[in-house]
Amino acid sequence: MKTASDIIIEALNGLAPRVALVLGSGLGGLVEAVEDAVHVPYSELAGFPESGVSGHAGEVVAGTLGGTPVLLLSGRVHYYEKGDAAAMRPVLEVLKGLGIEKLILTNAAGSLREELPPGSVMLIEDHINFSGTNPLIGEETDGRFVGLTSAYDADLRARIEKAAKDEDIAIGHGVYMWFSGPSFETPAEIRMARTMGADAVGMSTVPEVILGRFLGLSCAACSVITNFAAGMTGGELSHTETKDMAPIGGKKLQTILTRAIGEMS
Repeated sequence: MKTASDIIIEALNGLAPRVALVLGSGLGGLVEAVEDAVHVPYSELAGFPESGVSGHAGEVVAGTLGGTPVLLLSGRVHYYEKGDAAAMRPVLEVLKGLGIEKLILTNAAGSLREELPPGSVMLIEDHINFSGTNPLIGEETDGRFVGLTSAYDADLRARIEKAAKDEDIAIGHGVYMWFSGPSFETPAEIRMARTMGADAVGMSTVPEVILGRFLGLSCAACSVITNFAAGMTGGELSHTETKDMAPIGGKKLQTILTRAIGEMS
């Protein structure tokens, strides 16, 4: 029986990517920018969990982006789906084994700042883990005590910032707070998050960054802002709004990441 690594290596057809991207809700449009793309469903890859969230395709896409070989994970599994913060660990371990060195994550997030409206992009500089869990719980080696002072790689962030500037696309910066989900936050929780120093909130990314650093990968992450957080507008939040708004900021992020990754050749 072929392993997930064997199948992906066949799909790569000689390419040797060092960069991988994880695409969040409604951000699958980035897949369309991949040249000579080969698609492999998670269902064909042993150990790859399948997401049950609408807006997540659940496939590996191999090809080139801006001329640079890449692997895209179109869709992720969230902690709230089965209560497993380490759900993406088998996937990231396969990437590490394939030679991936840089991991760039994307997500859809709610903004806590008026100057960061829906449709904008935020480069994550740091995070707050407010979920009450950690994907390394149960890890028996001392590697579990991974340092996160530089969780978000300075060189990768600089490359993304430069690409945004070169493309004349405004990009915000801030701290992302991870809530477990799946329910959205309350207005009181958002007031607390703002007091604690968060600029955006969401239900993903942080566990993958922790796992990525555990595996020795350089990590960067960007949020596409799909809504103002609870209590800021008086309206109710919904996943439909997330899926509807994500492609707007997603187009900007696609342009930024295509240029940033293209310059990594």
